[in-house]
This record gives sequence, structure tokens and C-alpha cells, in this order.
Amino acid sequence: MRRWNQTWPIRLDKRFFMARIEEYALIGDCETAALVGSDGSIDWLCLPRFDSDSCFAKLLGSENNGCWRVAPVASHSVERRYLPGTLILETTFRTDQGSVRVTDFMPPKSDNSQIVRIVEGLDGQVAMRSELAARFDYGVSVPWVSRLDEGGLSLVAGPSMLVLRSDAPLQGQKMRTVGSFVVSAAERRTFVLSHQMSYRDVVPAMEISQLLERTQRFWRDWSERCKAAGPYSDEVLRSLITLKALTFRPSGGIVAAATTSLPEQLGGSRNWDYRFCWVRDATLTLLALMGAGYYEEARAWRDWLVRAVAGSPDQLQIMYAVTGERRLTEWEVPWLSGYENSKPVRIGNAAHQQLQLDVYGELMDALYQSRRGGLGENKRAWAVQCALLDHLKSIWTEPDEGIWEVRGGPKQFTYSKIMAWVAFDRAIRSATEFGMEGPIDDWSAVRDLIHADVCQRGYDENRKCFVQVYGEPQLDASLLLIPAVGFLPPEDPRVISTVNAIERELVADGFVRRYDTSATNDGLPPGEGMFLACSFWLADAYQLIGRDADAKALFERLLALRNDVGLLSEEYDVAKRRLVGNFPQAFSHIALVNTAHNLTHDDKPSEIRGGKKALTSEGQRAPRGGAKYV
Repeated sequence: MRRWNQTWPIRLDKRFFMARIEEYALIGDCETAALVGSDGSIDWLCLPRFDSDSCFAKLLGSENNGCWRVAPVASHSVERRYLPGTLILETTFRTDQGSVRVTDFMPPKSDNSQIVRIVEGLDGQVAMRSELAARFDYGVSVPWVSRLDEGGLSLVAGPSMLVLRSDAPLQGQKMRTVGSFVVSAAERRTFVLSHQMSYRDVVPAMEISQLLERTQRFWRDWSERCKAAGPYSDEVLRSLITLKALTFRPSGGIVAAATTSLPEQLGGSRNWDYRFCWVRDATLTLLALMGAGYYEEARAWRDWLVRAVAGSPDQLQIMYAVTGERRLTEWEVPWLSGYENSKPVRIGNAAHQQLQLDVYGELMDALYQSRRGGLGENKRAWAVQCALLDHLKSIWTEPDEGIWEVRGGPKQFTYSKIMAWVAFDRAIRSATEFGMEGPIDDWSAVRDLIHADVCQRGYDENRKCFVQVYGEPQLDASLLLIPAVGFLPPEDPRVISTVNAIERELVADGFVRRYDTSATNDGLPPGEGMFLACSFWLADAYQLIGRDADAKALFERLLALRNDVGLLSEEYDVAKRRLVGNFPQAFSHIALVNTAHNLTHDDKPSEIRGGKKALTSEGQRAPRGGAKYV
């Protein structure tokens, strides 16, 4: 519970509050998402898609860049939760005069995106205030506000329009729409903010109770399909709900995060746009979804992958937009000051143009695992795979920018070569296990050549460990995945010694950094947080090499980093004890799910991926977990 001393009115020309990253909750409609702070302020929302321009951008600037706060006038304490099995957020505010509950949600999108906010009195009488400052085009365009004949307000700037409907009194004040009202016990006020194109007729209002019931039914029907994960079932389900919320339902694409430019180091410049879909996430996403029983979502993600990468093999990208667009031009937003003055704010991502050889392995592995999981064959997939392998055969020896998308120039990254090995290995397995036609002898020769190259040039005999780059001494946390991808068995002394070296050099306060940014020239100033996915990978490595107690202890330490509603960002700052990086981060939640399954399931994702056993297929999957609601 947190106590707020801020009271209304506020100075409208000053940033009155900047929430910590961990103080945000997520609501969404499976096409876009909003971040709601503990103070009742929605500080980030892009419409109509995850990667569209924002209409609320206070997260990366000030309230003058757009936000919508609904909260008590007086100082208050706060408690939050999601309704179990849903993405419906309940925030309870307690003041000396009484208590209210604000319920925030976005109904599953049909024609347009909507945010619904319901204010209900619990006891006493509470003076409330709503203040809406919509700012289109990433916080710069102030809309023209008009009253509608049918009731409500329209907020228009060019092609964009918001429609605000409420049974609370509303008025304009200093370029905001504000409303002051008192809520007593058992009373309620409602707000619905809808988005549409400004040149279309205004979409008619819908009954609030129907919107709430439809949203609750959607999420609970979805949650009931989740397979149990023993003592971690609740944590796994919350992560899967978050992953579902980051899915663009029309295409099946899953964005890496709902945000852009939340810093990897507070005040630093490692600020990237993550509102896109990474091929690199493919296999781990599929294993997490299939392991939890979500085969429809896994199939939709697999099909998105095949559509996105289809085309000339030499034009394979590491990431695409939610419907597969390839042009993700990066530019900086000069009028946004950045989260806690972390500049620049970037839109788009120039890394989409980089050569990163590991994505070939990720793609081949994902399609192989989808076959093993019983998803059925995508008719286009195998032809695309064969063309990509033919291209990879000619380029695997080239330097690349690596899994972490460094901007210090291409190098011979060890993990990139390992994943090139994975690409040929999975193609051979697909051909031999599923009767796919291909030049198996040629692929086998290349696979063996890559394996020998990595073992000779990627392993440092003096240090007794694999290294980040051929011929250089630095370590890299991606090497924790060597046994998980099946490159070497877990009991191999080189695997164990590499895990031990990473423990010594890349672990701080029990958590793992990707690499030493002060020792590796990645084209940026040094400094970033502990990378949460890598920390989960260390727990997985512990489990594979027989250190089960260490795996469980680390996993439970990572669970403790989640915020009050179960969300994780990309990284963790151990000195400031804060979440940093884009939020919520799909990769962190995917890693959480897979580690939980490694610790609780007979079908362990790390063993399945490495080829030790096959995933129970869709037609043979275990009974539903039977989620319980209170």
C-alpha cells in the first residue's frame, strides 16, 4: 500500500509526479495497450496499434504530453489488483473521508479501441477529480474539443479523434478536460474514452455493464485453458495473460513490449523502441505457449513468423512490425524529455537492418518445435526454410552484430555461430523426423563444420569457458543457452565451466547482466541493469546441470522482483533496486513461464528444445489446469 500526499489542484505547467516503472499496470485490447500508474493516471497509450503514435506520452515527458488521471482530491493510500484470470485492473483509494474503487479495462477490440473507467464508492464520501489531457502525435498535437449533440465530447486533431462519454460533469480548463465530483458509498461514475478516425461517424455508445461482462468473460475463458504449473501456477498465468495482452490479435504477432525508450540505465541513452516483433523470441515463445496448453496462440505466432520472413532470403530481418511491415525507420523525438530525463526518445528501431545470424537458428528451431508440438504444417514454411538455409550456407562465416544488437560494428560472435549450427541441425531433424525433402548430406556437412569452428575458436582454453567473440576474453550470458539449444550436453565440462565463469563475472546481487558494457565496445556509453531473461536462463542452466536447489532459489528471487500486479520489465537496477527498461517485457515473462515449467513439468522446455524429449503434442495434451477464481 502506498500513501500519496499530492492533493488537487495541481500546477498544470509542472510535472507533478513521475511514477517508477514498477508502479505501472497494463490494460489492453489485444491490439494496443495502456499503462496506468498507481496514482490513477494513464500515462502511455498508442492508438490504434501498439506501434502507432501516442495520445498519452507523459511516461516519456510531462503531463503536458498527455495523460488522464482519475483519483481522489485528498491525499490517499493505494491498493491494486487484477481481477483473477483477467486484465481488468482494480485500484482502491482510501482517504480520511472514505474509500473508492476505480476499475480500468479495455474491452477486446471490435470496431474501435476503448478505455473504460468505473469509479465506485465503497464507504464514506470521497471528492474525486478527472483530468484528461489528450496530446496526439507523441505528445505534441493539442486536439480541438467539441460537445457532441448525442452527448459526450469529441477531441480531434487531423485524422485522429477521441470521444469521451461520462455521467460526471465535465468542463474545459487550460487545455484539459476536467471533472470534479463526489462519490458516496454504493454510488458510481463512469467514463468511456473511444478512439476512431475523425472523418467517420461517431461510434454509438455501449452499455458499461455489457462491456465489463464481455471483457471479463473473454479473459476468464482464455485463462481457464492454462495448464497448471504446480506452486507457480498463479505467477505463470499472470505472465501468460501479459503475453496475450502483447499479442496483436489480427495477425498473431507478439510485441516485445508496450513501450519505447524506457531506459536500461536511468538517465542514460540505451533507450529503444520495443513495440515490434522479434524473430529471436520465436522458439521460447512457442515453447511457453505450447507448454501451457495455448496451441491456437502458438499456431498464430508460427504463422505470423512464416508470413513475416517470406521473401528474398538475403532480406531476412531480425524484427518486423505487428502485421509484418519491414520498414521500421528510427528517429528521435526532440520535444520529449525522456523518462527521468533519459534521452533520446526513439521511435522505430534501426537494428532491423542489422545482420544477426542467430535469427536463422531461432526461426528454424521455432518451426521444428511447432512440428514436434503437433501444430500441423504451414505449406509455405518448408520452402522458405530451404531458401534461407541455402543463403545461410554462404554467410555463416561473416561477422554480425550479435544477439544484443550492438552498435559497435560486426564481430564473430560465438552465440551467432551456435545458432547457425542450430539452423542446420533443426532442418536435418525436420527432414528425418517428418519426411521433409532436402539436401541432408550437405546440411550435415555444414552443421559439423560450424560445430568444430565454435569449439575451436569460441572456447578459450586458458579461461576454460566459451567467450562472447572469437579471440576475445569477454563473456556473454547468451552462452548459458548452449545446453538448452542442444549444442553440447549439460554434463560437458566446457558447459559447466562456462556457467561457473558467468557466475563469477556477470552476476551481481544474484542477477545476471548480458555482458560487461565497460569491456565490450558496443557503440554506447557503459552501464545497464541486470537482464532479467538472462537471469532466468541461469536458473535453467542450473536445473540442466543438476543444481536444482540453486535453480529454485534464483527463480524465486526473480519472482520477488515483479511489481504488485505481477509485471516485469526488461532489466533490474540492483543499486537503485528498481525495474528498468521497456515494460512490461514479453521476453522476461516468456522466460519466467519456461523456467517455471522447467522446475515443475515433466515436459521441460530446456530439455525439449535441446532434443532430450518431445513435447506432448496438441492432440495428446494434458487436461486443463482448471484455474480458480475468487
